[in-house]
Amino acid sequence: MKISIERAALLKAVSQAQSVVERRNTIPILANVLIEAEGSDVMFRATDLDIEVVDKAPAQVERAGATTVSATTLHEIVRKLPDGALVTLTADAAAGRLTVEAGRSNFSLATLPKEDFPVMASSEYASNFSIDAAKLRRLFDKSKFAISTEETRYYLNGVYMHVSTGEDGKVLRCVATDGHRLARIDTDLPAGAEEMPGVIVPRKTVGELRKLLDDDEMKIAVSVSETKVRFATPEITLTSKVIDGTFPDYTRVIPQGNTRKLEVDASDFARAVDRVATVSSERSRAVKLQLDEDRLILSVNAPDSGAAEEELAVSYNDERLEIGFNAKYLLEIASQVDRENAVFMFNSSGDPTLMREGNDMSAVYVVMPMRV
Repeated sequence: MKISIERAALLKAVSQAQSVVERRNTIPILANVLIEAEGSDVMFRATDLDIEVVDKAPAQVERAGATTVSATTLHEIVRKLPDGALVTLTADAAAGRLTVEAGRSNFSLATLPKEDFPVMASSEYASNFSIDAAKLRRLFDKSKFAISTEETRYYLNGVYMHVSTGEDGKVLRCVATDGHRLARIDTDLPAGAEEMPGVIVPRKTVGELRKLLDDDEMKIAVSVSETKVRFATPEITLTSKVIDGTFPDYTRVIPQGNTRKLEVDASDFARAVDRVATVSSERSRAVKLQLDEDRLILSVNAPDSGAAEEELAVSYNDERLEIGFNAKYLLEIASQVDRENAVFMFNSSGDPTLMREGNDMSAVYVVMPMRV
């Protein structure tokens, strides 16, 4: 195999591949990226056995062929090469070496046989549809903060993507929860997604997927089966196993009868929470909200480190209420608001609180209170 490729195209492809590779590997081949050159394209394939990413880049292919080389080492070399460099990759299967040349730089890297590289079995997908990158990005960006990191409840370690019924009919919905807070985000149901099985997309996959979604004009082809999910752009295909488990009935957690309504400027609220939380004890980070007629007082009382209080002008016309929250959870939820106003719906100091953006019900958040 011998190819010439521009540094920028090579760096983009290799960086996507090396981020999938697990740093600590017991199987040496999994630390490698599979490079396959054919026609006028070169494919870079990496896997950790749960996720597989394939990145296609244009190249001058002098000799077709394939080899595998350490993803991290190749990425580091390409990253340090000068901008605009033309990189030549030459594989010598007999010697088990890959030569990387750019200008006066020359590297010789150890390779492993391409036959040893595990390629994820292709499966039949029950549902295939395409969706705007911006819509898919919103679904995952606004829900991923609530993914649980508790390994014991593994079925919460991802985002539950499924078809559901929203305010105006069928929607594509993403839900994540860790038991303390919950995010439920909807978008219009794309054509072809009606029969999609509900799947739990793992946390790592959500992180990798984010790199495909920067171009708002792009359409993402999505394929879903009971065991796998695939997201594809013309250049990159990301295939992942889904979490084998049942996502709990989240609808039971979303409060329906909360009537006490607080409307507040989202960014003012987030900054005020951040300021008063500075003195809270790290362990609980509890912030107390005192609600009165058009007035909100945020306070923290940490015996070890001190106390803080801040008042905000808000819209609130209900009876007096005192309620406590974990500051981190409040901050994460407030930072999801794209519009000016965040609307909080309370019931009592012991019940879950619901938050939404203005009157928009396509993004709903729930946070559990704590004793203060």
